[in-house]
Amino acid sequence: MKILIAPDKFKGSLTAQAVCIALAKGLKKANPNLEIITRPMADGGDGSLEVLAHYVDLKTVSLEVEDPLFRPINTAYQMAGTTAYIEMAAASGLALLKEKERNCMDTSSYGTGELILDAIKKGATTIYLFIGGSATNDAGMGIASALGWVFYSKSGEILVPIGENLTKVHRIDNSFLFYKPAKVAVKVICDVNNPFYGANGAAYVYAPQKGATAEEVKELDKGLRHLATLLKAANYADIADIPGAGAAGGVGGGAMAFLDATLVSGIQTFLELTQLENAIKACDLVITGEGKLDNQTAQGKVISGVCQLAKEHDKPVIAVCGAVDLPTPASLGLQAVYTVLSKSQSVNEAMDKAAEKLEIIACEIGRLLDDSPHFLKK
Repeated sequence: MKILIAPDKFKGSLTAQAVCIALAKGLKKANPNLEIITRPMADGGDGSLEVLAHYVDLKTVSLEVEDPLFRPINTAYQMAGTTAYIEMAAASGLALLKEKERNCMDTSSYGTGELILDAIKKGATTIYLFIGGSATNDAGMGIASALGWVFYSKSGEILVPIGENLTKVHRIDNSFLFYKPAKVAVKVICDVNNPFYGANGAAYVYAPQKGATAEEVKELDKGLRHLATLLKAANYADIADIPGAGAAGGVGGGAMAFLDATLVSGIQTFLELTQLENAIKACDLVITGEGKLDNQTAQGKVISGVCQLAKEHDKPVIAVCGAVDLPTPASLGLQAVYTVLSKSQSVNEAMDKAAEKLEIIACEIGRLLDDSPHFLKK
């Protein structure tokens, strides 16, 4: 029997590659004759470049940029030929800030723009921008500022590109850009469908976890509405209702307007990069997983992408996760679901000993396949 293992990372516990190793070890312990293929996966969130490195020969480019609060920070991005792969979290990520520093009224995506500009100067003509894990709600004004856009207030003052100043933008000047947008294709890797503003938009859904108070959320949403209106009037793209425009504090929409970027599904990007469909065709069983299976899983996450491909080729799928919010979405069509938490006495134990628990679960699956092959009903 040939088994494909294609999981996401278990956030805060194991990388996708470590999950693959633990599951493969357990399966082999149960049956050394099993043929196992591993494909660590990602959906465009933080950690995506680590997974990408398994499939693409990447060159690391290190440099100093400004963090979300405009302090110098040493970070890096990756290049392969004339293609650059940049994680927003590396320069403008929430993890770069202490708890007390987190407030997206004050933070900027400027450092991410510096990474993009450096890549362009080094010859990049295609840029994949992974926008998960951001600390900002500036609608990409910071990125745009680093590339030469200037934002003016009504009084003619140059505005610092932070969330607080969204409502103050009166005029946008692109006369002195540091590159030619038509010569650089920007693809924004996005795994959410939130609109730019409104009840399901960038501010109301994500700003609270980035430190904004209820009143600040209202102000940020007002600013996003204002900027969208201003951009449309100035003949930029109309980004108000585009699914994904609200990702990363509005960077999804801002990148479309300022950089003429296209929004690309994170999981679809990785399904293509990893050539997962060919691996699914060649296997008898697929094992996938992620840290937590919940109602967001079916909305463009790794498990949903894997399940969709498996369904197209009539292959059974088992999910092995850290934890599960029941009921499991029926649309996934999972054969079975196993959790690390069910093998642990506490969440801390599940996190600390995830690899050990995954090995135990995989061993159980392997033995079950030996004893009851009819367990897999296509």
